[in-house]
Amino acid sequence: MVRVGKDEMGFIRHLFENWDETMIWSCLQGVMGEAWADSLPDARSAQIVTGDFCFLAGAPDGELVGNIPASFPSRSILMASRDEGWGKLIEACYGDRCVKFRRYALKKEKGVFERDVLESYVGRLPEGYVIRPIDGELYRRILSEEWSHDLCSQFRDEGHFMQMGVGFVALWGEEIAGGASSYTVYREGIEIEIDVKEAHRRKGVARACAARLILECLDRGIYPSWDAANPESLHLAETLGYHFDGSYVTYEVPICKETEERNLGKTEED
Repeated sequence: MVRVGKDEMGFIRHLFENWDETMIWSCLQGVMGEAWADSLPDARSAQIVTGDFCFLAGAPDGELVGNIPASFPSRSILMASRDEGWGKLIEACYGDRCVKFRRYALKKEKGVFERDVLESYVGRLPEGYVIRPIDGELYRRILSEEWSHDLCSQFRDEGHFMQMGVGFVALWGEEIAGGASSYTVYREGIEIEIDVKEAHRRKGVARACAARLILECLDRGIYPSWDAANPESLHLAETLGYHFDGSYVTYEVPICKETEERNLGKTEED
């Protein structure tokens, strides 16, 4: 197993061909994420890790399935592949520790968003809430709370987010009630992340923030990609103009002490 450098992504690109997943594109473009392969330059199997997600392609490979980067910061990693053989390897490697579930893909279609509809959703935000773009102060506050952390967590620092990212929050007074932001970015767009504090759910906060973010993306000429973690997220996406493109199997694998010990001592060059 070898790590794939930014200038070597061409050696694994064919393995991910026609996989419409922006977090894969982020890595292949050298914007975000890391990649490994069974060998280079003639890769038969490859792994891309972007954010909390791991994408596996090519011939199923047990070493890649067992590879969780030593620097991986989250409590669990989400593994996905288009080949059932990878799923069997994941189950064999992690056993009862992994949880199998389905995520819901949305089509990446330009020209499907209706500005007047999106603007109406922003305008329906209940009295008392105010939508604000994420600036440096809000960025720091977002990262300080666990529920909102994922809105900005994939960026190196504040400067990186301000340069590459985009997002909005709904404020209730001085309190951050919820937000919609770029979870990850690629050259042509963003992958959307939405989080709402429990006390402010079911009040239209998620819909209003998402609509405002989509409008901003349209103004910037970038695409606001959406991948739904559950049926509720799928329904929200459809109300905003997205169309369902099918579900796919994902495995959630918790990062435990055993995994950390296995990866201890790995370097960026491993």
